[in-house]
Amino acid sequence: MNQAIQFPDREEWRAEKEAVCFPALVNGMILTCAISAEALHQRFGQGEAMALFAAHRWDIEEEAERAILQEAFDAQDWIWLDSAR
Repeated sequence: MNQAIQFPDREEWRAEKEAVCFPALVNGMILTCAISAEALHQRFGQGEAMALFAAHRWDIEEEAERAILQEAFDAQDWIWLDSAR
């Protein structure tokens, strides 16, 4: 793992976005990453979104790290992980 990118254990469900949102610390800056419930279900099967996130946290964080390094930010400077792998 890149030591300049860290993922604190502060994920949360955001109903208005229908996504699990989680912070990334990148060289001291806080970025927001997110993965939708739909994407979690497509990847990992049925279940509660937060439980699926917890069970697959390392894979999700690795993907988020790659997206951050590729600067794949949306218009609000968020990193969204897609349904497709």
